[in-house]
Amino acid sequence: MGAYILGVLLFALGIAVTIALHEWGHLTAARACGMRVRRYFIGFGPRVWSFRRGTTEYGLKAVPLGGFCEIAGMTAQDEVTAEEAPHAMVNKPWWQRIIVLLGGVIMNVLIGFIIIYGVGLSNGLPNPDADPAPVALETVCAADQLPDGSLARCSGEGPAAAAGIQPGDRVRVVEGQQITSFGQVRDIVMAHPGERVSVEVERNGQPLTLHIDVQSVQRLDADGTLREVGAIGLTGGTGPDAVKKYGPIEGIGPALRFSGQFFDATVKGLLSLPGKVPGVVASIFGAERAVDSPMSVVGASRVGGEMAERSMWTMFWMMLANLNFFLALFNLVPLPPLDGGHIAVVLWEKLRDGVRRMRGLPALGPADYTRLMPLTMTIAALLVSLGVVVIVADVVNPVRLFG
Repeated sequence: MGAYILGVLLFALGIAVTIALHEWGHLTAARACGMRVRRYFIGFGPRVWSFRRGTTEYGLKAVPLGGFCEIAGMTAQDEVTAEEAPHAMVNKPWWQRIIVLLGGVIMNVLIGFIIIYGVGLSNGLPNPDADPAPVALETVCAADQLPDGSLARCSGEGPAAAAGIQPGDRVRVVEGQQITSFGQVRDIVMAHPGERVSVEVERNGQPLTLHIDVQSVQRLDADGTLREVGAIGLTGGTGPDAVKKYGPIEGIGPALRFSGQFFDATVKGLLSLPGKVPGVVASIFGAERAVDSPMSVVGASRVGGEMAERSMWTMFWMMLANLNFFLALFNLVPLPPLDGGHIAVVLWEKLRDGVRRMRGLPALGPADYTRLMPLTMTIAALLVSLGVVVIVADVVNPVRLFG
């Protein structure tokens, strides 16, 4: 229990640091472009603690579910003093405004990459050049499964051992199908109870074809009903080269490649997010919560605690890296009040004024954000509502990765 609580606290701290660094990215970019940063706060709601340094107030607020970096003159409707005017965001070149708006996104991407790079140096990353064929780890007797989910007692050697499979064998082909994961072996065997299957393995670099008499056993299906399937008494896993540790220099390339894969998966996850919201709502009222369901800070921290409890620190850090990539991409959605929405407005201003110049007309300057307020308030309300729904679901029916 202590490890679980530690994991929850550590992941929550990781999220808080992520938020702080996201806003720090905006702050650093703003100062580099000569803009005035009024406030830098972590959290929302009542002020808990703050101090002032120069022209910026730094502090913490009571609700640690976000943060903000207030820059003078972020929009044309933001009142600025005469002293602030030269440093107002709207009075800076368009490209500087976009750099500042991208500051948080860039910071999240860097954090995600640094975490993956650190994992590659400490524990290793999946090796793209590894042999994908699974390795036989242990041969055992094939037992029936009991209604409570446990396995019945069995004795003697199982079908795999009887056929000659040995620990360390690489399973290449089963019933003519090329094998790249042990899950494939399991699925093929389960579909052939009481039959003989051919298995091609590699032992000490040499191919060997074996014939295994699949035993018929009872197993629980997804509905909790016992049904007859095949089993051969074999456990397997990835080979010793599936994960590779890297040095400081050679680890940069693999970390970049793995970050790209994470980014691709995150894009797909973000696109599928709207379709998963009904399932989250249904889970509040007792429906099964999907493993890939969206999670809030509450749910993610709870899963982080489960990983820490099982010493799955690589997965712990990878989930935090994935969170940073998600925040980066989510903030790029071109809708206000997200960073992407503000970037879209700046680009619209640039495009609009470019067209006007071609027509011999003067530039109109910064956009009137009051026209965007209905859209901004609607999106903000939807985001808050979604956040509340996911938090409630994470409390009453959390995502359970480990049952």
